[in-house]
Amino acid sequence: MSRDDRRVVVTGASTISPLGNDWPSVHLRLRECRNAVQQMPEWGKYEGLNTRLAAPASPFELPAHYNRKTTRSMGRVALMSVRASELALEQAGLLGDPLLKSGRVGVSYGSSAGSHEAVGDFGRMLNHHTTEGINATTYLKMMSHTAPVNIGVFFGLTGRVITTSSACTSGSQGVGSAYETIRNGKQVAMIAGGAEQLDATAAAVFDTLFATSVRNDEPASTPRPFDADRDGLVLGEGACTLVLEDMEHALARGAGILAEVVGYGTNSDGQHVTQPSADTMAQAMRLALEDAGLAPDAIGYVNAHGTATDHGDIAETAATAAVFGARMPISSLKSYVGHTLGACGAYEAWISIEMMREGWFAPTLNLDQRDPRCADLDYITGEGRDLRTDYVMSNNFAFGGINTSLIFKRWSA
Repeated sequence: MSRDDRRVVVTGASTISPLGNDWPSVHLRLRECRNAVQQMPEWGKYEGLNTRLAAPASPFELPAHYNRKTTRSMGRVALMSVRASELALEQAGLLGDPLLKSGRVGVSYGSSAGSHEAVGDFGRMLNHHTTEGINATTYLKMMSHTAPVNIGVFFGLTGRVITTSSACTSGSQGVGSAYETIRNGKQVAMIAGGAEQLDATAAAVFDTLFATSVRNDEPASTPRPFDADRDGLVLGEGACTLVLEDMEHALARGAGILAEVVGYGTNSDGQHVTQPSADTMAQAMRLALEDAGLAPDAIGYVNAHGTATDHGDIAETAATAAVFGARMPISSLKSYVGHTLGACGAYEAWISIEMMREGWFAPTLNLDQRDPRCADLDYITGEGRDLRTDYVMSNNFAFGGINTSLIFKRWSA
């Protein structure tokens, strides 16, 4: 496979998340081994919905320039995306830089859907035959590309917009597509990531598949990725943005660098919409390794998709073991924040980078007894693991059989 000489680095990152909205806050919660799952008593009004558990994002403040005019086209998912992107640009030293409006910076971002309130407004039209509640911005809040479009408008970006609305791989495809765009010389920098807002309708999607946890009175004990006693996933919400940049450009302007993006693989199962395939999952990891020019033994840690669903955990661990063998340290961050859907691919990639920089990797919470159907791997439990590695892999898998794998390299100046 031929590739351009351009190298791609991460120069900024930020989040709105259940564990907090900056690395010190998130790191503290990871070290404390405390998840953010809580009861959602308001979901009791929905007849037939079994789960009452979720992990809402932490409260976040919006500065004065988030006014009625600048936010009129934004629902919650876009607001979180824009605010996370603003903070990431600030860390990267690009906030307010003329580069943003030069056409050399784009956005690659996704969510499973737009804001659910706007979807409900159109649903009311269909059910009650009235346009009451629908206005000029309703669709702008509902559309699947509401996050990247609002990011672009808010910061005046005139580069390309890539919308990655692919459920659980929205964020990872956002990062991967941004990486390929810069590597191929099409843009100098990209705002990349994903977001999702919490809503009972999203919980119902998995509830109807009997894939949600119903430990409604034990929020601290669930989800339980890879555990023999797991009973399904818990939904979370949030946004995470990475600023990706051409390495030479970043170095020339003296930017701080968090990590280098060195590999990306993505493919699809081509078999079933909701039943994952271990073979194509493994192939996505191999594609990322090939893209990075690395052998499997170069990877020191794998951040698992780890949803705590029966088929997902079994297929993913089989795929990981097929590529790396039993020696691979692995953990799932969804045991802390639940499944943040469109956000998880970017959020988990960012935390993987920060853990690599820290030299400490968080354990999977609630993993007391591995399901014997899950493959033999080095599951990180207890208080976590002190580990130095130069490469980490972050994997995500989505409905539709979409598989992604990202590889990040420790940055050494």
